Amino acid sequence: MRILIVDDEQTLLDQLRDAFEGQRYMVETALDGEEALDKLFENPVDLIILDIMLPKKDGLSVLQELRKAGITRPVLMLTARGETNDKIKGLDLGADDYLAKPFSLDELLARVRALFRRSGGQADSVLGVQDLRLDTASREVTKGGKSVELTAREFSILEFLLYNKNRAVSRFSLAEHVWGDAFDPFSMSNFIDVHIKNLRKKIGDAGHGTIIRTIRGVGYIIKDEAQ
Repeated sequence: MRILIVDDEQTLLDQLRDAFEGQRYMVETALDGEEALDKLFENPVDLIILDIMLPKKDGLSVLQELRKAGITRPVLMLTARGETNDKIKGLDLGADDYLAKPFSLDELLARVRALFRRSGGQADSVLGVQDLRLDTASREVTKGGKSVELTAREFSILEFLLYNKNRAVSRFSLAEHVWGDAFDPFSMSNFIDVHIKNLRKKIGDAGHGTIIRTIRGVGYIIKDEAQ
C-alpha cells in the first residue's frame, strides 16, 4: 500500500515515514500543497494524509483539486485541535476522516487501517462488534438497534477501541487519545477505569466483559466474535 503524507514539518514527516515504513507501507512525502499535487498526478497512491496548514497551497485547496480531478483515494485530514470549521470544510470537500494535532501515533495508524478496510469493501462509516454499532460520521451509537447515549469521552474511548479491533490498547494510549497533553498519569490514573466502567454499563457489558475485555497489566481489547 502506498501512502502520501503531506506536512510542512520535516521532523514530523520523518517520524511518520519511519512509523509507516515499519508497518510495511510504501511512503511518499511532500512539504507543501503544490508538491503534493505534483506527486499525486505523477504517481497514484492508495491513501493521503494531508495537513490543512500548508505553504503555497493549503490542504483544503489540495483536497478540492484532487477530488475535481477524479482522485477518489481516501484522505485523512490533519487539523489544529479545536478547529471545528476546518473539519467541517474538509468533510464537505470529500475528506474521509480527520485527526487533530497533536495526535497519538497509535490512533493515526488505527485510522489509516480503518480507511483501508473501508476502501476495500467497507465503504460506510460504521464500526461495530456483535450488535453494537458506532457511526463515526453521525456520532451515533446503537446496541441491538437501540440508541445509546454516551459522553464525548466515552464515545472517544469506544471509537478508539473499535478502530483498534483485535489489537490490545494500553491504558496510556487510551488516556493520550481522550485527554491528549492534558493527561496527568499521577493525578488522573483512575480516570480511564472509571470511564470504562460507565461505558460498559451503558452498552450492556457490565459484569460480563464480552465486548470490552480487560488485559491485565496492559489495557483493553475489543475482539471479533469469531476470535
